[in-house]
Amino acid sequence: MLKHKYVLDPWSIIENQYDSSNMIDSESIFSLGNGKIGQRGNFEEDFSNNQTIGNYISGIYYRDKTKVGWWKKGYPEYFAKMVNCPNWNKIRISINNTLLDLNKCEVLSYNRELNMKEGWCERKVLLKNDKSEKIEIQSKKFISIKRENLGVINYKIKVFENNVKVEVLPCIDVNIRNNDSNWNEPFLETIESLSKNNLGIVKSNIINSNFEISTFFKTEYLINNKKINSSYSQIESKHLIGCKSKFLLNTDDELTIFKVGGYVNSNDSNKNEFNNIIEKESENALKTGFNELCKENIDEWSKVWEHSDVIIEGDIKSQQAIRFNIFHLNQTFNGNDPKLNIGPKGFTGEKYGGVTYWDTEAFCVPFYLGTKHSSVAKNLLNQRYNQLDNAIKNAKNIGLNHGAALYPMVTVNGEECHNEWEITFEEIHRNAAIAQAIKKYINFTNDHNFLDDEGIKILIAISRFWKERVNYSKVLNKYVILGVTGPNEYENNVDNNWYTNYSAKWCLDYTINQLSEIGNRNVKKHESIIKENNLNNKEISNWKKIIKNIHLPYSKDLNIFIQNDGFLNKDLQPANKIPHNQRPINQNWSWDRILRSPYIKQADVLQGFYFFEDHFTKKELQSNFDFYEQFTVHESSLSACVHSVLASSINDIEKAYEYFVRASRLDLDDYNKEIKQGLHITSMGGSWMSIVEGFAGVRVSNGKLSLNTKIPNNWESYSFKLNVKNRKLSVLITKQETKIKLLQGKEIDIILNNTEITINQ
Repeated sequence: MLKHKYVLDPWSIIENQYDSSNMIDSESIFSLGNGKIGQRGNFEEDFSNNQTIGNYISGIYYRDKTKVGWWKKGYPEYFAKMVNCPNWNKIRISINNTLLDLNKCEVLSYNRELNMKEGWCERKVLLKNDKSEKIEIQSKKFISIKRENLGVINYKIKVFENNVKVEVLPCIDVNIRNNDSNWNEPFLETIESLSKNNLGIVKSNIINSNFEISTFFKTEYLINNKKINSSYSQIESKHLIGCKSKFLLNTDDELTIFKVGGYVNSNDSNKNEFNNIIEKESENALKTGFNELCKENIDEWSKVWEHSDVIIEGDIKSQQAIRFNIFHLNQTFNGNDPKLNIGPKGFTGEKYGGVTYWDTEAFCVPFYLGTKHSSVAKNLLNQRYNQLDNAIKNAKNIGLNHGAALYPMVTVNGEECHNEWEITFEEIHRNAAIAQAIKKYINFTNDHNFLDDEGIKILIAISRFWKERVNYSKVLNKYVILGVTGPNEYENNVDNNWYTNYSAKWCLDYTINQLSEIGNRNVKKHESIIKENNLNNKEISNWKKIIKNIHLPYSKDLNIFIQNDGFLNKDLQPANKIPHNQRPINQNWSWDRILRSPYIKQADVLQGFYFFEDHFTKKELQSNFDFYEQFTVHESSLSACVHSVLASSINDIEKAYEYFVRASRLDLDDYNKEIKQGLHITSMGGSWMSIVEGFAGVRVSNGKLSLNTKIPNNWESYSFKLNVKNRKLSVLITKQETKIKLLQGKEIDIILNNTEITINQ
């Protein structure tokens, strides 16, 4: 039975065992953010064991030169990496001239809590240093979601003897580098720094870009909860920017360091105004005080939870997990800034560079569409529209013209910046995820203006890509797509990946249908779209030929769609034959062995059944699910949630629940043994899908909302709110019934468990 590292609690993540060798894992779990800035859960004081200091600003990146063994036409020149910024979080402490370092202390008791309901993290430690002096430290901190530049720390030191000398250095550590640098180069350089009494400012330039940031902090001190005026002394250090203060404490005295800090950046503010903004915001924060700032932040989090909470009765393990995922989704991206998008690790780690993948459209848009105002999802789609010219350039780079668009696999500004050939140029199915997000957005919102003005241009450009990318096989008498990587990245450079081919067919068909819908609504608009995009009947006729004649590998004997040409030639041993000590295979096998194996990293054919479920019968789904599940090792975080939704569709609720638990507790229980690299933010959206689209069966198709509700055996009930078609609904599902209330908007007709009903207030 799996032992949970963190205490099971419906609203908190609690760590009550101290293991200095595993703190790097917990740093990811206890990360904090507000959609604009964020940090890993690092200790404030020095810690000499393995750790990854991480502070990040969304939208601020470095162009890291691509590192490859060869150079090819069209290869990206750089990989955008979010910048690990100077660390304002640091507080260096000495007790009787001995540096406080938990790795060198005897920890008598330890407790750390991430309170997700209120948005703060608190740590309490009782310890003895190497001189056997007993000390208690307590740190409570949060990143303000109301004051987007600001983080807050209340750090307390309590002593148990007389005449204890405490030296405190609140500071900014500029000796920070990205761990994911291709060439071990610094990503930023210090332009200037200021350290004066209780204020510290470091202005930095992001190398090879126009970005500038200022890191800042300001402090005040209290003894036994009374504010005191401290003396400050300058320090001599190239790396630590701050001023030192000394205190003499007696038995049971408690020293509090109240520190506010954070970042301003040139994406949001004029560079010449940095210092004025810092002075105003930090002074106001100190004047407001820690308790009021904390209350203010709690109030803001209550508004977030009001819209996005999922309540599960009867299963604390699931309740904790889904709230953990929703919490981090909201910490990573809140939709307030239309320039920003969602990085796969958010503010919790540097893997994947913090930039945008197809994960946003496939696994995050449903969550933000269902829990926030529709403008949030629209902003994400408008980003893709605004980057359409770059997507067309990306297609030209690989030799495709005529207005074809290939959206990048990885991007921060619309330019491709991934550095693995088989992913960058072969994983072309990402185009279809963007079209799917457009479809879901239109279905949920009825925002036909977006479709008419922006969405249709994206769809036409994507369709032109598929037209250019296919070629006609005389041998098969079919259109084929060669040299691709499907969602299963454990097979590269394959021909006729079923999911990719079917996606191409669907995109072409969906674009034609949407053009027709526009024509039915507004003939003049349709004519202007045709003219503006130089569309003609011949081009659309060519699309129809591809739709009708594209090759879709199929086995009559097995009654399945074949993942790609040659898949059935493999040694089809199920994944349960892999010795336990060789899992995960991506950490134990050679790449050559993985590529020759039948093992599937994540849902591939089944990803198609998720997106195109209304194209197939339940019998076809069952057949393909049974066949491919046995080979899937789920070593992508995006796999279990798809399997959970599909298992719900075939009424295998026990299996759907098992996959939901894997998806939702992927990070808390570290299934893939990689938590130190950061959390899987985009797959967290998938865990929400497992409940709302899986167990609750929420769909919007043919203009109508439907629910086909189910409930896991060990749940008493579950409930959530849903924004759809300009209404806000609450849904409560028990073993006996489903209750749906209209909280906002006009009455709505829905289909509940195959029965049409009307919901009104």
